[in-house]
Amino acid sequence: MSETLPVVIGGTIAIDNVKTPDAEHNNLLGGSASYASLAASFFAKPVHLVGIVGKDFPAEHLAMLAENGVEQGALETSEGDSFTWSGEYFNSMNDRKTLSVALNVLENWTVKVPGVASESPIVVAANMSPDNQMQMIDACTAENKFVLIDTMDLWIEIANDALHEVLKKADLLVINESEAREFAGTSNIIKAGKILRAKGPKYVIIKLGEFGAVLFGPPEENHGLFRCNAFPLEEVADPTGAGDTFLGGLAGYLASLGKTDFSFGDLREGVVRGTVLASYTCEDFSTRALECLEEGELNARLQHFREISCW
Repeated sequence: MSETLPVVIGGTIAIDNVKTPDAEHNNLLGGSASYASLAASFFAKPVHLVGIVGKDFPAEHLAMLAENGVEQGALETSEGDSFTWSGEYFNSMNDRKTLSVALNVLENWTVKVPGVASESPIVVAANMSPDNQMQMIDACTAENKFVLIDTMDLWIEIANDALHEVLKKADLLVINESEAREFAGTSNIIKAGKILRAKGPKYVIIKLGEFGAVLFGPPEENHGLFRCNAFPLEEVADPTGAGDTFLGGLAGYLASLGKTDFSFGDLREGVVRGTVLASYTCEDFSTRALECLEEGELNARLQHFREISCW
């Protein structure tokens, strides 16, 4: 079995307040790096968390991450208030409204990746400003690093040039369907994947929410395309962080292979594992379902997914 490579994951670490048609919870663990680092820890050790929190950040959230093998030597603590997001989901759980956002410690944050974290060859610049993503990528010193990035519509709209520069340094871009259409300038998902690959990354994954994801790669590998369904759920409690969980699970699986030169098949297997982990995130608020997830349960769901997906 290959030796697992270390992973470094940077992004937002937040306090979330979430309301759905059935429940409302406050002071939850949120943020792109929080979900991604916890998900990666299922497959890889160590996982180095890069981010910043304020003096008001709940200590129990950091303790939970530490208990799950998420290293926090690169985590900054500020005397300011933590990044906070509040949102509300509606009946379909596909639509949500942001009620408030307080950037707080993120407003003037400059990403630093100190010590051994900077030597990690699997680099995840999760959803944050392109400037912060570039700072993180440049601070990581591994010679043959594999860089995964995520983004959102805000950065496409207000930091398009900077995002294009980040894409030139990315090996894999993960992006939502609506954002992919906007960024590529086409309503066709297949065309969008090819256009986004032409911007720099070798691989592109377009997330389709409850309908799964599409992986795009070099056309000589599996026709450059893999379509993965989502794991079917009877109930969705809170989909916040599902995409970040997907990203982290994918990165952790790749790290578990002990290399940085990946085939299309490696990416396919990573997409499947990220998909199944994301399904757990949707079944409870915040990271609660992931916190109590056992390896045997995860493996059983992976096998279930394999059985209902093949033909």
